[in-house]
Amino acid sequence: MPASEPAGLQGANPNTMTHCTSSPLWRNGLALALAALLAAPAMAQAPLVQTANPLAAEAAVPAPTAPPLSPSAPATPGTPAAASQPAAAAEAPPPSPDAQQAYMAARDKLVQIRTLRRQTNTQSSTGSGFFVSEDGLLITNYHVVSQLALEPERHRAVLVSVSGQEAPVQLLAIDVLHDLALLRVTPPPASEAAPAPRYSALPLRPSSRPLSGGERIFSLGNPLDVGFAITEGTYNGLVQRSFYPRIFFGGTLNPGMSGGPAIDTQGRVVGVNVAKQLGAEQLSFLVPVEFVEQLLAQGREAAPVKGAMHAEVTRQLMAHQKDLVDRVLSGSSRSERYGPYRVPVPSETLARCWGDGRERRSESLFDFERSQCRIDSEVFTGDGDVGGLGMRYEAYDAPRLSPWQFAHTYGSSFANEPMRKRGNRVRTGYECREDFVAGGAKLPLRAVVCMAAYRKFSGLYDLTVLAVSVDQPRQGVLGRLNVSAVSFDNAQRLARQYLQGFSSEAAQ
Repeated sequence: MPASEPAGLQGANPNTMTHCTSSPLWRNGLALALAALLAAPAMAQAPLVQTANPLAAEAAVPAPTAPPLSPSAPATPGTPAAASQPAAAAEAPPPSPDAQQAYMAARDKLVQIRTLRRQTNTQSSTGSGFFVSEDGLLITNYHVVSQLALEPERHRAVLVSVSGQEAPVQLLAIDVLHDLALLRVTPPPASEAAPAPRYSALPLRPSSRPLSGGERIFSLGNPLDVGFAITEGTYNGLVQRSFYPRIFFGGTLNPGMSGGPAIDTQGRVVGVNVAKQLGAEQLSFLVPVEFVEQLLAQGREAAPVKGAMHAEVTRQLMAHQKDLVDRVLSGSSRSERYGPYRVPVPSETLARCWGDGRERRSESLFDFERSQCRIDSEVFTGDGDVGGLGMRYEAYDAPRLSPWQFAHTYGSSFANEPMRKRGNRVRTGYECREDFVAGGAKLPLRAVVCMAAYRKFSGLYDLTVLAVSVDQPRQGVLGRLNVSAVSFDNAQRLARQYLQGFSSEAAQ
């Protein structure tokens, strides 16, 4: 956006999905709760320049400054959206003798996992997997089989071995938060003449033997559905400020390798392929093996899943949002300064923050600063990424503008903030309430609180809080909080703390 334009997101793509109304009970309850949150005596200060509808634009949560993680599964409707970008395999050096030995030792334990449409028998997603028991238990990523988990009436899954043999598989358990799924080869009909088949399994490296920095790791999978392959890299510790532990793998992953094993030089599984960083070279990520052990302990004796798993996904997302909100609210209080204002930001141990703005110049009519913070806590559900939290700020200082000119520019920025008015198959449209409230130290704010309900993940909501200071004729700060998939109570807790985090030296 040019520096001379008002702040606020520009050019947001409008949501053209068919509008679906929510139930009257939900709408009435939400309306009452939002009204209670914003209930406060009207401020004496004059409001900003009014617009016909300050929330007329439609939704889009601002994209983070840093490139997103791209799950390594291929581009299909059932895999995370970032995976839809094509990824050409990078030029790689010939495999070392250790890599060749590791591949030959592990190849009969590897499989490709295919999700197929029941009606047409065409594949809708592919990924990788590996055997973890002789009786046919397999591990892959949840996002590889998310269509099977949420729409089993439309999808089925099979494995394809390195030799090309195909066999149906059953879903036993999922770990959405760590992107793992446990499968079992569908047993053949019972027969006294044929013993139960046995499979070669990869051993897991025990947690008592942690990896060392620089230790070699070999990642295996079926990239781009062209055949089984191995890539060699190094262990670089855990990713900093990742909400859940992720191994920083200094090697190459490509779409289709999702769910494949990463092994050490002794052939033991140390992690599961899960994601790569777009716009980077050999910057990839693995799920630590400890979560494989936990899922195995949980689901080894489980019966095959028969119906859609929305309730189980909801249960896990509820645990995720509770952990997220508790960590945000209990973390060390931190704020950023914009002129006379202070605004809340997440703890440095949780979030990454970026800033930009315009250098102060003598000929400038106004100056502004921007910043945004994002917690790397998104979880892929099969219906997109949820469970994230981000904050964004824009601050203005316009000593050369008249109060009316400043109010016009400032009000335009507020009006340009997009909100999703229409619902879709995943969420309802936003329900919003607007009022003048008091922030920290009684700083007068104009605030809008909006919530949208998830249709199939009952009890979870998206929350947006928009707040703008209205105490100065030529200075101001605008803030936006976006949180996805939180409970109603936790949405209220976050909104209250966020608004109370705004303060001003002048107000004190």
